[in-house]
Amino acid sequence: MISIVKKKNKISRDLLSKIEWACRLNSIKFEHQMILEGCLRVIEHTNLAYVEPHRVIIKNNLYLFFNEHDYFYVGDLRTKYPLSKLQEYIARH
Repeated sequence: MISIVKKKNKISRDLLSKIEWACRLNSIKFEHQMILEGCLRVIEHTNLAYVEPHRVIIKNNLYLFFNEHDYFYVGDLRTKYPLSKLQEYIARH
């Protein structure tokens, strides 16, 4: 039988401060309820694991983030954008 272990993955303080900063510059009230923290899913007795991204909803758009990653994603993991452009992307959408 396959057993999947789910381990919580806290959002890093550095990443959280970057998201808050981008929202503040766009005059968006950032609330921590907008964050759904990701997790690590490991299939026991194998070397398979999946890291779920942190999901943040800003202006009805879904943004995906990973700790220690210099990119963010919008909606799905197909296209990545530099984290330095987050403020500009939020302003446009």
